[in-house]
This record gives sequence, C-alpha cells and structure tokens, in this order.
Amino acid sequence: MAARSVPRETFSNNLQPQGGTVKSIRWLVAVLSVVALVAAACGDDEEPAAPATGAADVAEAQQAAAAAQAAEEEALAAASAAEERLAAAEAAAAAAGEEMQAEAQAELEAARAEAAAAQEAAAAAAEEAAMATEQAAAAAEEAAMATEQAAMAEAALAEAAMIATDHGVDVENRVIRVGVNTDLSGAFAPLTTKITDGHLAYWQWINDNGGIQGWTIEPVVIDNAYNVPTHLENYEVMAGDGPQSVVMFSTSTGSPHTASTAELLIEDNLAAIPLSWYSGWADPEIGRNVFEVQTNYCIEAMNGATYMAETYGPNVAIASFPGDYGEDGAEGIKVAAEALGLNIAYDGQAQVVPGGDLTPVIAGIAESGADWVWLTTNPTTTAQLIGGAAQAGFSGQWSGNSPSWNPALLGTGIAELADATYTHSSYMVLWGVGEAEGMQEMISVMQEYRPDAPFDDVYAISFIEGYVATQILDAAISSGDLTRAGVLAAANSITADLKGLAPDQSWSGNPDHNVVRGTYLYDVDLSLYTPGATVSTPDGNNGFSLIKGPYVSETAANWQYEPCFKAS
Repeated sequence: MAARSVPRETFSNNLQPQGGTVKSIRWLVAVLSVVALVAAACGDDEEPAAPATGAADVAEAQQAAAAAQAAEEEALAAASAAEERLAAAEAAAAAAGEEMQAEAQAELEAARAEAAAAQEAAAAAAEEAAMATEQAAAAAEEAAMATEQAAMAEAALAEAAMIATDHGVDVENRVIRVGVNTDLSGAFAPLTTKITDGHLAYWQWINDNGGIQGWTIEPVVIDNAYNVPTHLENYEVMAGDGPQSVVMFSTSTGSPHTASTAELLIEDNLAAIPLSWYSGWADPEIGRNVFEVQTNYCIEAMNGATYMAETYGPNVAIASFPGDYGEDGAEGIKVAAEALGLNIAYDGQAQVVPGGDLTPVIAGIAESGADWVWLTTNPTTTAQLIGGAAQAGFSGQWSGNSPSWNPALLGTGIAELADATYTHSSYMVLWGVGEAEGMQEMISVMQEYRPDAPFDDVYAISFIEGYVATQILDAAISSGDLTRAGVLAAANSITADLKGLAPDQSWSGNPDHNVVRGTYLYDVDLSLYTPGATVSTPDGNNGFSLIKGPYVSETAANWQYEPCFKAS
C-alpha cells in the first residue's frame, strides 16, 4: 500500500461544546500502539541493519516492509476514527447549552489532541513504511548485483580455464608471473635499482587498475649482481616449472648476461626484453627471442662521434669494457671514424676491465693528444678515468654510451670537471619534457606509488619495458594462448606503442627497417643539478641541458644494419 498523508482541518476556538464524554486515554493508547508496531516492523533507526545481499536477507527486508505497510494502515484507521470523534465533538459543542459548555469544551480539546496525535502517528507510519520499502528494494538490488558479480567471476574463471597455459601462470587465481633478472648489487646497481623500482611501480599501477584483462601480473625479481654465471642461475630458476617460473622476462639486465641466455630462450620458447642496447639483438641469428627497445650502443656511438668531432675535433680516444656492451660502443666509434675520416689517437677497446688496474688506460688517454674521449664503461669507472686523466694532464672533452654516466657523479669530486667537459648521450627525453601520454603516466604513477623515490630520468626505461610486456601479454590473452610459446608468438605479432617515450617498436621483418637510429645529446650542467630531489620535487633536474635530439647523424642514417660486435 502506497504511503499517503491525512489532511488536518482548521478548528475555531469560538465553538461552544456540549454533551458526551470521550475516553481520551483509549485513543492515545491506540495511537501509541500503532507507533510501536511501526517501530517493531522497521527496526531501530539508530542502529540500521547492514546492507542485505543474500536471498534470505532480501526476504526478511520484504517482510519488514509488509509489516510496516500493515502498521501504516492501522495508523490511518486510527486517524480516521479520531477524525470521526472530533467531528462528533464539534457537533456536540455546537448543540451544547450553557450548562454543558465547560464539559463540551474539554471534550473538544481532548478530541483535537487525539486527532493530532493520530495524524502524527499516521505520518510516521507512512514514513517508516516508505523507508522499509526502500530498504527492501535496495536489498533486492544488492542481491541482484552480488548474483551478477558471482556470475561474472564464474564466467571469468571459465574463460581463464579455456586459455592455454604451461608455466608461469596461475589459472585459478588469474596470475601471470614475469621475470626480472636484474642487477641489484653489482657494477650498475646505482642505475638499475632505480629502473627496477620504477618497473615494479608500473606493475602495481597496472594491477590496481584491473591488471591485463583481469589478470594480475606478479614480477619475480632476482638479483644477478651483474655477474654472468649468477644471471644464468637465475634464468634456470625462472625458466623452470617451480613457484618462481615465469611466462616471459620483462627485464633481462646486461648485454653479456642476456647473450648467455640467448640460445636457452629459444630452447625454452621464452621472450625477453633486455635492459641492454646491444646491436646484436635485432639479428635473428643472435637475438631471435630478445625484443630490444630504443637504439643500440653502436648507433648511439655513431651519433655521438659525429657531434663530438664536429664540435671538438677529429682526434678521438676510445676506452671500453670488453664484451657485448663495451665493444659494441667502441665499434660504433670506429664505424663513424671510417665514415668521417677521424683519427683514433688511442684505442682502448676492451682494455677497461671492471675492478682492474686503470693506470695503463689513463696513461694512454693522457698521452694520446685526443680532442675527446668516448667511454663505454660504468659510472664508477668513468669517474676514475676522468679524474685520473686530469691529474695526468689531459684537458680534452668526454662523452660515452648512456650507461657510462650517472648524475650522482655531480655530487662527487669530479663535478666541476664533468660540468666543463662531459657530454651525455641518451636514448630518451628528460623527465617532464613534452606532453606525451607515456611521460604523463610515468610522472603520475611514480609520484603516487613512489613519492619519495630519488629523482631520475631513467624511470622512462622502467615504463618502456612495462609497456612492451603489457602489450605482448594482452595479445597473448586475446589469442587464448598464455603458454610460453603463445606469448612468444604474440611478441612477434605486435607493434608496441611506447606512448611517446620512445619510437614505436616492431620486431618482424627486415631488421634494417626496425632498428631505431635516433639519440639525444645533453650538456652536463652543474648549475641545473638538484641533489636530493625526489620524483615529487617540482623542477627536479639531473644536471642536463638538451643540445639536440632526437638526433640521427648521416653516418647512422646511411648505415646498413648488422651487429657491430659479435663475441667469438
């Protein structure tokens, strides 16, 4: 029964009552009884019941609504009777003589009070009935929603069960594991720990926003300490079928390290995104299952050599680590030297052994008469070479492949030397430069999930790796194949949208068409450096001022792709 109101009439205080006696208490008791019935039907207003979600709760709410409606009807009946009594009292008052006036007036006042109380009770009953009806409707709606959610969960589970899987996937809990085989304590840890932390923040953000088609991504992170045997041990764990097994590697740190697993990746049908820019990855004979992003060390060195020669002179000294990282960069300088007619004043390719004696290399640079030096080392070694060569009298300029430099060196004793002599080469734009979607996402996510993380431009790499892995897994899920082979096939089928953080990347077809050839060159400027800044610091800067980029030198543009260095 729908709630309705009872109109109240206007009474004249000049009526003269007479005759009859009304039992006021009887009417008041009736009214109070109705109010009690309504309260019992609807419950205590001060302690509302928890929202109903089950069928039994819905039935209980509906019963409460029915009881409230019945109570409302009783209240309306009581109000109607009170009105009738009031009308009788008014009639009696009109007919009363003077001798009955006092009694009739009292009777009329009592009838008025009873009618008012009955009307209030009826209004309260109507309100309570409406509330009970609303609660019953809400309970029914919540129950329907819960039923729908349960059905969706069952459908999702059924859908997940239909997807082909083998290792690195928990179908029951809809979890996909990805491997992060990275350096957390070795030669490049000051850089790679930041990149790894940014990568983990990326996956947290993805999972908090529904995962990938409802699948949660679980990164399995193991430290390789920038040691090849340790990297191989980690690989075997993650390539197995145990609790740390993975369906792909979203990070494989190190060039010789990833190279040591290149054949194993093929045997195990595993895809890997390298934290390495070795030129061999684009060659299917070397990196068939390695999905590189951005340019490579060799092209980077060609671009760097062209700029440094045009700016500082034709005489160059080379100093590099041995192996796929160091020698790839050194070979790029030699390609540029041949194309541009440069003089290699000192050839220190593979002569810088990590942790070894740097004295011969420092002497070779200082005595070479080079206008500038190209390094393919790590930041610690870079600082030692710059400082040592300066002490030995060298006054030339310095540059090198991107991993050779860390902005933290501006907080060391070589800060002023670096400010005066170092040009930084990189694969990416600086934090906060431009309005690209990827830049805005990176800044927003890092400030939300890692507000106290140290400021650094390298978080772009964290997100580039994440974007590639996400799009590979999304394609695999859509194809219904989350086996390692299915994920590998998905990787070979997509063109990754890197949202403006780097050129979009594809790995199928002619490698000469796919390799990225652009890099960025920055002046190291101590006056811009903001030590101690976090990702939440406004206007943070790693001490970089853009010189040019994305920059493709004529040498790099005309170069026919082939791996610049191949380990024998």
